[in-house]
Amino acid sequence: MSAFVGITSSKQAKEKVKAPGLAPFENMAWIPGGTFLMGSNDHYPEEAPVHCVTVEGFWMDKTTVTNEQFSRFVEATGYATVAERPLNPADYPGAKPEMLVPGSVVFKKPLQRVDLRNHFNWWDYVPGASWRRPLGPDSSLKKEMAEHPVVHIAYEDAEAYAKWAGRELPTEAEWEFAARGGLEGATYTWGNEFAPNGKMMANTWQGEFPIENKLTDGYERTSPVGSFPPNGYGLYDMAGNVWEWTTDWYQEHSKIANACCASFNQKGGEREASIDARTPEIRIPRKVLKGGSYLCAPNYCLRYRPAARIAQQIDTGTCHQGFRCIVRV
Repeated sequence: MSAFVGITSSKQAKEKVKAPGLAPFENMAWIPGGTFLMGSNDHYPEEAPVHCVTVEGFWMDKTTVTNEQFSRFVEATGYATVAERPLNPADYPGAKPEMLVPGSVVFKKPLQRVDLRNHFNWWDYVPGASWRRPLGPDSSLKKEMAEHPVVHIAYEDAEAYAKWAGRELPTEAEWEFAARGGLEGATYTWGNEFAPNGKMMANTWQGEFPIENKLTDGYERTSPVGSFPPNGYGLYDMAGNVWEWTTDWYQEHSKIANACCASFNQKGGEREASIDARTPEIRIPRKVLKGGSYLCAPNYCLRYRPAARIAQQIDTGTCHQGFRCIVRV
């Protein structure tokens, strides 16, 4: 760690830099920017190595975009999400017909222990599932779901909303800096203890994933935004609840240019692609998701941490995937 001696912590940056005026929109927090240690050497390989990154100040939504907010966007524009559109067979040669029906990916709890190496043991592609019908065609958005995060959002859906709202999506570095809330190197967005004094700090999975959820936090699926304490920058749900899109193409940190040295406004890796679940002949580019979700558990996916990251195909939404926006100064 000697290479990092003398770096200004994000806490110091917060104390030194004040917001440049009023927030451009309601429900936004000022993120002061600064240099911080990004990544982790102690958890999953794709998070390493820890490296120095500098980001400039920006405004960030205090919460993820909710069903109510997204519905206003749809009402104003007539937008149809990727999950709601008919798929073009030419884009997925060799795919089975049932995989080309509009729909999305939904978690289904197995009845018994399963092989954790095969995620198809708990994920189903459900025709008719979308942000309007999060569990499938027989489900709907009840009134009490208005303040829950919108889910089943593909990358272009998040981009479309952000453009309409006069905002942007964050880079991975911006997102992680904001999630840390001024706590340099802490494991979680609130510190190093998962449940300080027994208090649940995020909507995650408690118990043995994927067969037993003890619901210690009170929620089986998504929770209303703001149900848990904010981090040091006043941001809610930067851990758990739903994964959040960033603009970065996914690569392991060790493969990204300047990942081992200080970089300014790091923009992530190069565009790569992964095999699509519909057909092995197609490779779909992937972006970085951050923050973990209500399905993250210590025995399988301990990723409700600011350093955690996964790759997600840009054409695919799921029942635990949403987003929030920023405004750059």
